[in-house]
Amino acid sequence: MIKRYILILTLLIWLITSCTSEKGNTQLVDFVDPTIGNVGHLLQPTRPTVQLPNQMIRMHPQRADYLDDQIDYFPLTLSSHRQPTLFGVLPGSGDPTNGSWKNRQTYDHDLEITKPFYYSVYLIDEEITVQFVPGTKTGLFTFSFPADKDKHLKFSILNQGEWKIVSENTFQGVEEIERLKVFVHGKFNQTAQLSIDKESQKPVLWADFTGSKERVDFKYGISFIDLEQAERNLENEIPAWDFDDLKDNGKNTWEEALRKIQVKGGTEAQKRSFYTALYRYYERMINISEEGRYYSAYNHQVHESDRDFYVDDWVWDSYLTHHPLRMIIETKKQGDMLNSYVAMYEQSGWMPQFPLLYKDNPAMHGFHSTIVFLDAWRKNIRQFDVEKAYKGMKKNALEATMIPWQNGPKTVLDDFYREEGFFPALKPGESETVPEVHDFEKRQSVAVTLAHSFDDWALGQMAKELGKEEDYRYFNREAANYRNLYHAETKMMMPKDADGNWIDIDPKFDGGPGGRDYYDENNGYTYQWNVQHDIHGLIDLMGDREEFTKALDNLFRESLGRPKYKFWDMFPDATGLVGQYSMGNEPSFHIPYLYTFAGEPWKTQKWIRFLLDVWFKDNIFGIPGDEDGGAMGAFVVFSSMGFYPVTPGIPIYTLGSPLFEEVSISLENGNIFTIKAENCSKVNKYIQSARLNGQPLNRTWFTHDDLMNGATIELVMGSKPNKEWGSEPSAAPPSKLEEID
Repeated sequence: MIKRYILILTLLIWLITSCTSEKGNTQLVDFVDPTIGNVGHLLQPTRPTVQLPNQMIRMHPQRADYLDDQIDYFPLTLSSHRQPTLFGVLPGSGDPTNGSWKNRQTYDHDLEITKPFYYSVYLIDEEITVQFVPGTKTGLFTFSFPADKDKHLKFSILNQGEWKIVSENTFQGVEEIERLKVFVHGKFNQTAQLSIDKESQKPVLWADFTGSKERVDFKYGISFIDLEQAERNLENEIPAWDFDDLKDNGKNTWEEALRKIQVKGGTEAQKRSFYTALYRYYERMINISEEGRYYSAYNHQVHESDRDFYVDDWVWDSYLTHHPLRMIIETKKQGDMLNSYVAMYEQSGWMPQFPLLYKDNPAMHGFHSTIVFLDAWRKNIRQFDVEKAYKGMKKNALEATMIPWQNGPKTVLDDFYREEGFFPALKPGESETVPEVHDFEKRQSVAVTLAHSFDDWALGQMAKELGKEEDYRYFNREAANYRNLYHAETKMMMPKDADGNWIDIDPKFDGGPGGRDYYDENNGYTYQWNVQHDIHGLIDLMGDREEFTKALDNLFRESLGRPKYKFWDMFPDATGLVGQYSMGNEPSFHIPYLYTFAGEPWKTQKWIRFLLDVWFKDNIFGIPGDEDGGAMGAFVVFSSMGFYPVTPGIPIYTLGSPLFEEVSISLENGNIFTIKAENCSKVNKYIQSARLNGQPLNRTWFTHDDLMNGATIELVMGSKPNKEWGSEPSAAPPSKLEEID
C-alpha cells in the first residue's frame, strides 16, 4: 500500500514538473501566426512573410491571397513591401516543353506550415514538398520529389534580366527594376542539367534532376551590388547545407527579437494577436548593407559605410506607431534608419517620402519624416547629422510640391498654400487646371492642409530645438493653418475654393472615390480629428471639453446613411467601421485616445478594449484594413500594452487599457519598464487608480524619460468606470500649439 502511494505521488510530481517545465519553455515565437489577417476585408490582406527581423530576404508564396488554392511560384525575395517580387522558382515534373508548366500548383492549407523563420507546403498535384528558410541576404529551399517522376525546377525572371550558367550545379542571374539591378548566385546540392530558354517572353532557367534519388536543395545569395557580392553573401551565411541549423538560428533570432516585450496574463488568443502584431512590426525597414557597402537607388551608386543602411518605409503611416515603437525597443536601429534618410537626402537632393528599395515613391501626402526626426530627437536618438536633416526637411517644406502622389518642385498650388494658409479645392464638377495633380488621387485639399500643419509644427519645433528662432516662429504660425478649414457650424474640417469660400459638401460621402477631392481614403468624419499637434486647440475650436466629447461620441454612433455596400463602393479603405469610425485605416489610430484629453479617459478605455476585441482576432480575418508592413501591427502592440503615442514629437504616452496583467519591456540601456494591471480581465478594463514608481499617478500620461528610466506603473482595474480619475484639466496630456506674436 505504501509502495503504491509512493508510486502515485511520484507520478503526480512528474506530471506537475513536466507541465511546469513545458509552460516555462514556451517560446514567444510559437504565438506568432503569419496567416492572421491573410483574408482582407475589402482591400489588401496581410502576407505570410518569412524573413529575419528587418532583413532584406522576404519570401511568401506568390498567389492571389489566402483564398487562392494555387501557387504561381516562390519568389527569391521581394523588392519592397507589397511591391514586385524578384526572381521566382517553381518545382514540377513532366516535359518542360509540353505546356503543363503554365499551370499553377495546387496546395492544401492544412498541409502548409508558415512560421516567421520557416515555410513548408505540399503541392498536391505534383506530390512535391517545398521547404524554405531565410537568411539575411540568403535563402535555402528544399524540394522533395516523388521517386518515380521527373524532377525539374523552373527559375523565372519576373521583370527584365538574364541568366548565366556557371557550372553543373551553379548559376547566376540579374534582374532589373527601375534601374535597380538585383543579383543572385545560386547553387544546388548536386549536379543538374541546366539550360536557358531564351525564346520565352522573359528568360527562364531550367534545372533537371531526373534520375536523382536525393532531395534537391537550392541555396542562394542576393546582392544589390554585383554578382561577386552575391556569391560572398552566400559563402558567408550558408557555407554548408545544414537546413535544420539555419532553421534553428532563424527561430532563435526571432525569439530574441520578440522577447524585448514580455507579457503575463491575458488569453492565448490575445497573445497570438499581440506577438503576431509585433512580428509584423519587424517587417520594415530592411537593412541592405553588404559587408560595409550598399547600393543606393537615390543616386545609383555603391557607397561604403560603417553604418547599416535601411530602405522600405511608408512614412505616411509608419510615423504614427511604427517608428515610435522602435524608439522604445530598438534605439540604435532607429538611429541608423534616420541616418539612412539623411543619406538619401544627400544623394537625391530631397528628403524621401516613401523610400523604397528602388526609388522614392511619392505615395499618399505629407512630409511626415519631419515628425519622425523631431520625435527621435526629443527621445534622445540623435545618431544622425541633425543640421543636414533639418536642411532636407526645410527644403521639402518650402520647395517641394505638396500635391499627393507627386514628387518634384513646388507648383502654383503650393505657393497658394503658403500665401493663403490652406490648399484650395475645386467645386464639384470644376475641371482641374494644374497638370501636376494626379487624375485619380486629386487634390485632397483638406487632408493636405491638415497633414502639412502637423509637418510644419514638427519643423518649427525642430527649429526651436536647434535655436533657429526665425524658422520656429514662421513654421509655428504655419502649424495653425488647419484652423482655416475648421467649419464651426458642422465642427468639421471642410474645403474652401481659391476665393476662400466654403464648398458645400456632405463630409460623409462627397469627394469622389475615397473622398480624394477633399480628404484621402476616409471621409470628413475621420479628418475632423487629424490635429494631433494641437488637440487642446481643437477642443477650444469646438467650444469646450463637453462639446468635444459629444462630437467624439457621435463619431462612433453616426450611421453611414446608406447601405454598407454603397458606402464601401466609395470608401473601400474605410473598413473596421464602428459608426463613422474606421479602425482599418491609419488616420483613425489616435482618435479613441482623444477622450483622455477632454477629461473622460474611461471612454478611451472602453473603446480601445472594444476595438481590439472586435477587429483584431487571431484568425485569417484578424486585421480590419491594410496592414502596410507594420504600422497597424505597432498600433496593436501599443494599445495592448496599455499606452499610445498620440502626438509623435511630444515625448509622452497616453494611458489606455492594457490587455495583460503585466507587460515588461527590456530596454537597450539595461532598464526594464513595467506596467502592472491588477484585476485585469475582459470585464475589468477600467482604470480605478494608478501609481508611478509607487507614487499616486493622477494624470493620464507618463513621459518617455519615465519609460526609459525603467519606471513601474501600477494600475488597479475594475469592471465599472472611475469617472473621477483623470477628469481634471491638469490630468490631460499636453498638446497645445504655442501662441506667439
